[in-house]
Amino acid sequence: MRVSAAFLDDPALRRVLTMLENGGHRAFVVGGAVRNAVLGQPVDDIDIATDAIPLRVVELATAEGLKTVPTGIEHGTVTVIANGTPFEVTTFRRDVETDGRNATVAFSDRIEDDAARRDFTMNALYATASGKVLDPVGGWPDLRRRVLRFVGDPTARIREDYLRILRFFRFYAWYADSSAPGATEAITAEKEGLPRVSAERIGAEMRKLLSAPDPSHALALMAQTGVLSFVLAGADISAMPALIEAEKTDGTSPDWLRRLSLIAAQVDLAGLRLSRAETNRLKALTLAAELSPAEAGYYHGQALAHDAMLVRLARREPLPEDWQEQVGRAANAALPIAATDLMPDLQGAALGRGLKAAEELWLASGFSSERAALIETARQAGKQDA
Repeated sequence: MRVSAAFLDDPALRRVLTMLENGGHRAFVVGGAVRNAVLGQPVDDIDIATDAIPLRVVELATAEGLKTVPTGIEHGTVTVIANGTPFEVTTFRRDVETDGRNATVAFSDRIEDDAARRDFTMNALYATASGKVLDPVGGWPDLRRRVLRFVGDPTARIREDYLRILRFFRFYAWYADSSAPGATEAITAEKEGLPRVSAERIGAEMRKLLSAPDPSHALALMAQTGVLSFVLAGADISAMPALIEAEKTDGTSPDWLRRLSLIAAQVDLAGLRLSRAETNRLKALTLAAELSPAEAGYYHGQALAHDAMLVRLARREPLPEDWQEQVGRAANAALPIAATDLMPDLQGAALGRGLKAAEELWLASGFSSERAALIETARQAGKQDA
């Protein structure tokens, strides 16, 4: 078996692989880079596995004039920087002890040991510098058939690290059409271990899952196994296929927060540990989805209003045929009066009432009202009793 990928011709990568091989060691590109190359998908990160222990990696890299960073040296990982590009180089390992989240490992010189401790067979493919693929656990046929399979016993893999439950659904969304026998049964039986996983890690996995081209089938399987209720209790995923279809029709790229706002607008999301910016955007999406296209565009801007209207389409709520044009026009329709046009006649709360009334007229008129009419409406509203 052989894989052809542009990254294998990268001089920086070849420099690191050659450094290890010339030092008398085996070195392979492993995991996601090989998986994505087989599927013809973009490759982001390139990880290297070797039988050289970390101190030996540092020794060889130093002799080659390469900088090293002890990223996780106690777990076997050294980052080697070649031609300005960082590569994580990790020694073959085997698990000595696991507690459901962290593992005590021992270094190994056997690729079989390293493959046996990985999560899924499609992530346990190793490629040489020439593209020859080593497949210790049968990942190649699984990947070609887009079958997601745990390495070895599913229950044992999950109990080693309960994060693998969420990783299962993330990889299912991105790379699989089906799962191997026993996988979902083990997940259903072991989901009570999910509280051991930190909110940060849960949030990271859900971001990646919801960013997949179509996460509908993975979300449905999450619901079927009961995992979704652990992560997003009360989430309603029934409209997700409609949102995916609306995105495709519109030519809009996937956006995980847009999708989250559809399925979990009224759900407590503390368990995802969202950033303040993410929380604010999610709130704004929820508010904008209750407005007309013009109102959403005017108050929230074109990008967010556009997302909100896609959410409305997914909910089967009627929108005018020209909703995109309405959003764009409204987003660029600045109110042609300012607070200074109403002062000193209006101050404080009265000024706020006046500007609000002017904005309402501006929207209702289709952004065609004259400045004089807007100023007069504002002054009249501002003079009314609060």
